[in-house]
Amino acid sequence: MRISESCAACLYDKQKNKTDDEEYLSEIRSILDNRKETDTSPYMVYLFNKVHVRRFGAGADYKDIKKKYNDLVLGMEGALREEIEKSEDPLAKALIMARIGNYIDFGAMNHVDQDEFLTLFRDTEMREDDRQTYDSFLEACEKGKTFLLVCDNCGEIVLDKLLLEQIAKRFPNLTLKALVRGGEVLNDATAEDAICVGLNNLAEIISNGDAIAGTVYDLMPETAKKALDEADVILAKGQGNYETMSDQGRHIFYEFLCKCDLFTSRFKVPRLTGIFTEER
Repeated sequence: MRISESCAACLYDKQKNKTDDEEYLSEIRSILDNRKETDTSPYMVYLFNKVHVRRFGAGADYKDIKKKYNDLVLGMEGALREEIEKSEDPLAKALIMARIGNYIDFGAMNHVDQDEFLTLFRDTEMREDDRQTYDSFLEACEKGKTFLLVCDNCGEIVLDKLLLEQIAKRFPNLTLKALVRGGEVLNDATAEDAICVGLNNLAEIISNGDAIAGTVYDLMPETAKKALDEADVILAKGQGNYETMSDQGRHIFYEFLCKCDLFTSRFKVPRLTGIFTEER
């Protein structure tokens, strides 16, 4: 997903809000001005972070935030699982809850509000405009042998676990794998985070090899490339994964909330609208 001028301006402003160091901001501007048409926002931020580490050392530490939201959703896990199991279509219910979890994004969101997050659980019904994608998803899962979940944020991964439980029940034919970040970036989930919430009890955990808030094939180790190349069904969570994985010629299902102007404009929906879409 290419970077628009408004998106580039937003990326720059976020860096400017962090520091008024002119030399640093000059490097950031140079990165943006010299970007390729195929470069994405997560990749730009990845390059920004390298400059930040070189000039100032490590950036903000999100470990406490990650633990807070993992613990919050783990505390809800039992009640949510019960709601899923009692529903007419547990897999559909789990998909919607997993999408709600994408709210917990300290990159795209200017402010993450716990109360606003919890309010989203008042509506966990699948919309009619999700149904066509859902039917295609079910068909792909029925025919496939390997399922790859491309994870996004902490807290969200607890809901991803509930989703994988339902996929495993409905499609025992599928071998489940989960791709996570290869290093600390924002509140994105790493292998350590995935293990902490028990995702490893359902799926093989695979690192994407780098601290980038997305999935860039050229930066991935061979193990991650192999998992992506061989997956029969791919479900990628979050805006960052959509930005870095779309338009690559792969058959991928995407699930996220629209949290910034770029996405609300592209999909022509209000802020925090959930999207479940398919790209072939």
